[in-house]
Amino acid sequence: MNTLDAIAKRCSCRVYKPEQLKDEDLKKIIEAGNAAPVGMGKYDTLKFTVVQDKGLIEKIDGAGASFFAKQGIDIPHPLCSAPTFIMVSGAAGDITPMNTACVIENMIIEATDLGVGSCYIMGNVAAIKGNEGFKAALRIPEGFEMVSGLILGYPAEEPAARELVTDKIAAEYIK
Repeated sequence: MNTLDAIAKRCSCRVYKPEQLKDEDLKKIIEAGNAAPVGMGKYDTLKFTVVQDKGLIEKIDGAGASFFAKQGIDIPHPLCSAPTFIMVSGAAGDITPMNTACVIENMIIEATDLGVGSCYIMGNVAAIKGNEGFKAALRIPEGFEMVSGLILGYPAEEPAARELVTDKIAAEYIK
């Protein structure tokens, strides 16, 4: 698949098969994250925590459900029963959220190319960000903070076909 085809096909997957990702697929997705542009080349300011422990995923899922419920939003399983959750953490700093977004976007495009479903996760991260228990369980280094998450798994449903949309964001050309 070429890059634009993968970008066009990419969508947020919210229904997953229970089977775990193949190690080779996960390795390629992590490699894609490592190939992302990171400001000033400071890759050592980021960390992936790959969670495949069902019990820990369920705890993170429950924290997210509670977080949303307090806002009057009914999302009982915000991690969508995905078998893999990746927390991207980083050194506290102004550029860390942008670096994290670049890294996750690369991972999502690679996942799409491999036939792996994905969804960028923010609510669950907000739910557990200040929780020392989750910080310890996810082995977040001292001086790092939880920034963004990504769920991955094989889609239980075939995503609807999409065309590449190229006019959603206004573009002005100054020549």
